[in-house]
Order: sequence, then C-alpha cells, then structure tokens
Amino acid sequence: MAVAGGLLLAGCNLPTFGETKPITSQGQDSIKLWQGFFIAGAVVFLFVFCLIAWASIRYRRRSHAIPRQTQYHTILEIFYTVIPIVGVLILFGFTFVTENNVDALPAPKVSVTVTAFQWGWRFHYAKQDVTVIGIELQDPEMVLPQGETVRISLRSHDVVHGFYVPAFDFSRYAQPGITNRFTLNLHTLGTYRGQCTQYCGLFHSLMRFRVRVVTPAQFATWLRTHRSGGTTSRASLTASAGGAVR
Repeated sequence: MAVAGGLLLAGCNLPTFGETKPITSQGQDSIKLWQGFFIAGAVVFLFVFCLIAWASIRYRRRSHAIPRQTQYHTILEIFYTVIPIVGVLILFGFTFVTENNVDALPAPKVSVTVTAFQWGWRFHYAKQDVTVIGIELQDPEMVLPQGETVRISLRSHDVVHGFYVPAFDFSRYAQPGITNRFTLNLHTLGTYRGQCTQYCGLFHSLMRFRVRVVTPAQFATWLRTHRSGGTTSRASLTASAGGAVR
C-alpha cells in the first residue's frame, strides 16, 4: 500500500497534474483546460466511487429473502440525466474558447517559416533575411523574442513530421503541401529542447532542435549579426552544414 501510494504521488505533478508547466500564453490556456478536465474527472470519480461503496455496504446481502422491488424514480432519473449533460456542455464550452485562443492568428511582430525535412530543420526569418539550418547530429537553434507575438508557418519538404516543444505544451504536424500556422507568446527566457514526434525515417531520433528565448533587444542584435541572403532551394536543406547560420 505504501509503495503504491508513493508511485501514485510521484506521478502527480501538482498543480499541472503531470503536465509540463508551459512558457507560452497558448500553453497556459491549454493547461488550464487540462486542469479543469482533471478536476471534473476526479469529482465524478469520487462521486461514483462513494455511490458504489455506499450501495455495496448498505445493500449487501443479509439473507436469502428477495428485497422489495421498486420501479421508477422520476426526480432521481431527471437528475442523473440532466446533470451529466450540463457538465459535458460546460466542458465543451471551455474547450471551444481555449481552442479559439490557441488557434488565433493575431498580427505578428516576428514571423518564422519552419521547414522540416529528412532529417533536420530549417528556420527562416524572411523579413530579416536570416536562415538557420541543422541536420541530424547538429541541432539548429530557433531564436525568438520574449513577450512578443511570434507567427510560425510550419511546412514539410518530404514526409509527415511533428513539431513538438515540451516547454510550450504544444505539438503540430508538418505536412507536405500544407502550411500550418500558429502563434506563440513566450514569457520565460531560456533554451528549450524540441523534437520531431512522427516517425519519419532512419534518423528520426536525431531530428532535434532548440528554441532560445531572449529579450527583444538581444533578438534585434542577433538578427543584425546574422542577417544574410541564404538560398531557399531543396538542395540547400540537405546539403547545408547542420546548425549553420547563413
């Protein structure tokens, strides 16, 4: 019992209930929804468990006599039909609002085109003419400013890849022929790991990258330092040195 309790408590990361504490506004909206669902599920579990325990103890068999049979309880039946429906509608409403907040596309301060390919990543800041490419063992680094609206345009050059940053509490497919756009508002400075989450071939496990969040002033300095006129051809994706900034 003590061992089971220890394992249970070790897996319960409060107050996020096992999830990573996100560093983006969008991730914070998602984690609030997850917390609400977890608490709602816990309340339902405790309520049902108490009913089962009460019925098991209160109406356990005391003799071989058949107990009095009853049929219909209108008020109770209305109660256990209406309450679950209302609960589901409430959760649906919160889900709808959260999805709209996460998928919203306000005017960005910074735009980055992220291209996934076998087996690496390309980050292109079109407005500033900066490109970062990394392949396999050499992880590229996407630099983003703190506190500003960032628009990511996610693409794939070959097969389906997965863009995932645990610290963002966010994942999105990179699909051939489709551009998935999403917005990030980052709050916390630091460097965070990212990875491909869809099996995409031989070196899938090496398809990693980093996201470095810096102050707006540091970001402006970084752009000035690395501004250039890199190519955008398919050949450059597979032939460029990993992590090189051109």
